[in-house]
Amino acid sequence: MTKHFQRELDKIKKHVLSLGTLVEERVRMASRAIEERDAALAEKIIKSDYEIDEMEVVVEEECLKVLALHQPVAVDLRFLVAVIKINNDLERIGDQAVNIAERVKTMAAKAPFKFVFDYSTMAQRAEEMLKMSLDALVNFDIDTALAVLAMDDEVDAIKNEAYDRIKATMQENPDRIGYLINLLLISRHLERLADHATNIAEEVIYMIEGEIVRHGKHAL
Repeated sequence: MTKHFQRELDKIKKHVLSLGTLVEERVRMASRAIEERDAALAEKIIKSDYEIDEMEVVVEEECLKVLALHQPVAVDLRFLVAVIKINNDLERIGDQAVNIAERVKTMAAKAPFKFVFDYSTMAQRAEEMLKMSLDALVNFDIDTALAVLAMDDEVDAIKNEAYDRIKATMQENPDRIGYLINLLLISRHLERLADHATNIAEEVIYMIEGEIVRHGKHAL
């Protein structure tokens, strides 16, 4: 491997981790917006989404350039393929943060409602999964990546609990269905956020071992 090629790979890793840091910040902001029903914070998330989109394009272009110029093989090829996919998942996590922000803005504009589903645990788990998946990428740590995969079921369980409780509340309060649908959608966006964090962990495993572990094909 030439020094120039290694510098290109290091630059790509630095950029994708910078994108990861930015996405982590947006997820934390979205979690706080849910908890506080903060429309101003939600608007800030929505307006700043372009930063993630622009960085995602930069990372993809750099990966494609290295693939074209250096034609890497083996572990270096797996690294670049995995980063392209991780890059896309990070952008999609940013989109989920925006989706949450839009739901919060809509709810904040409506009259307060006595029913509140506590999403703090679900949001915390999703944040942890994202952080751990990025840590696994930084450290090439397969154990941490596998731990992320194991956490996904807890997020799914909370989403199902939210669905059941909100559905029952809709039946009791048909006049507040609009508000409750937005509350329900938050659970879906958080679940998708956790799914993308799981995807990142799966790509880290592929990067390290060369094994595709999607669709439940992993041993814990």
